[in-house]
Amino acid sequence: MTEQDRADGVPRSGFVTFVGRPNVGKSTLTNALVGEKIAITSEKPQTTRRAIRGVLNRPGGQLVIVDTPGIHKPRTLLGERLNDLVEQVLGDVDVIGFCVPATERIGPGDRRIAASLDGYPRAKKVAIVTKTDAAERDEVVERLVEVDALREDWAAVIPLSAVDEGQMGREQLHVLADEILGLMPEGPRLYEDGVVTDESLSDRIAEVIREAALEGVRDELPHSIAVVVDDIEPREDGDLTDVYASIVVERDSQKAIIIGRKGSRLRDVGSEARHGIEELVGTRVFLKLHVRVAKDWQRDPKQLGRLGF
Repeated sequence: MTEQDRADGVPRSGFVTFVGRPNVGKSTLTNALVGEKIAITSEKPQTTRRAIRGVLNRPGGQLVIVDTPGIHKPRTLLGERLNDLVEQVLGDVDVIGFCVPATERIGPGDRRIAASLDGYPRAKKVAIVTKTDAAERDEVVERLVEVDALREDWAAVIPLSAVDEGQMGREQLHVLADEILGLMPEGPRLYEDGVVTDESLSDRIAEVIREAALEGVRDELPHSIAVVVDDIEPREDGDLTDVYASIVVERDSQKAIIIGRKGSRLRDVGSEARHGIEELVGTRVFLKLHVRVAKDWQRDPKQLGRLGF
């Protein structure tokens, strides 16, 4: 037990996940709590495709935050598998944080997800009103009242902004973290100090590239983009790392969009991704991107398996 764990006399640790409609700010909240970018973010819905674990150490214990895809009506086999993944995580965690944005009224999708939490009786529930920085005070109050009425068993209802770096924003993140930690079972830390995620370097690089590829693409294209890291090879002098990766799409027309006129868009993707990869590997990076077509991979069980889904 560390000195931090002795702060309140009872060390606690456990797993928490945030649920809600796609694009309500779950990945942004995960990154803000961990204090490091471990999950990519985008305005495109269904950006998150895996259960990504982030680790937050607090006085009194440790939270393992599991970032999952948004719950949605699946239209493909990939969508069905993502929903199955969310259900599996919800059945395993100790606390579920239900997120709604302050900028939007509670809708049928929110009510459906809130009601579905009955299926996970062992997990304690916390309601979180996100994106308060983008809402008027009256909107925030209205949303708090609406979300409070969705269930009778909220352990807490907390408003916050995950992008507000001022004192108020940091304080609300601390309030949320401490509230969740207090709901965790007693037990030792699950990860050593200094660990922020158990994601592999290859997976983190693939996500950085996919985030760059999502920027500015048409509405129908984001779901069709996958990324596979083919090789990561440090140079002998130690100051440069070679990274080879494939961007996978479903049709030749999508391949043309990703590449752009005379390769201009692919170069932009590479330039944007390179900066994020260099932060991960700690050296300069030579990044080689290849775009290939895997026809209708979202609906093909074999292709999904090859892409890690």
